Amino acid sequence: MSVSTSMLRDWLWFVAWLLVGGGFMLGMLTSLTIGVFVIPAGVIAAIALARIHRPRGELLGLISGPGVPVLYVGYLNRGGPGDVCTAARDGSQSCTEQVSPWPWLAVGALLVVVGVVLFARHRATSRHRDGCEAVPGDR
Repeated sequence: MSVSTSMLRDWLWFVAWLLVGGGFMLGMLTSLTIGVFVIPAGVIAAIALARIHRPRGELLGLISGPGVPVLYVGYLNRGGPGDVCTAARDGSQSCTEQVSPWPWLAVGALLVVVGVVLFARHRATSRHRDGCEAVPGDR
């Protein structure tokens, strides 16, 4: 089974917008440090993408994109909630306070899944409406 060029192109544009959305969320999460540099880069990337290719359903990547850094924050807090201590080679110990990872993981997964599902449905309905491809299960 081969993947059509049109489908691959649409998904690549979706991923491009996902990266822009992820960059915006990364900029917000790190607003006191590198965020002041990340957000302008995201704005430039969004303008460039919009000028290169007229966005349609691919913009739904902006929903999934913010979920990726949120999932990463959940991963970083995987030992929480509470104090998590690690031992160094010299015998010393370092402890950090971590929050519960579950809200971060739930929100991140929800954002990623909702954006992907909405894009897949948009793509299927637009292809079906245009008569280019049949949607499996439709009669």
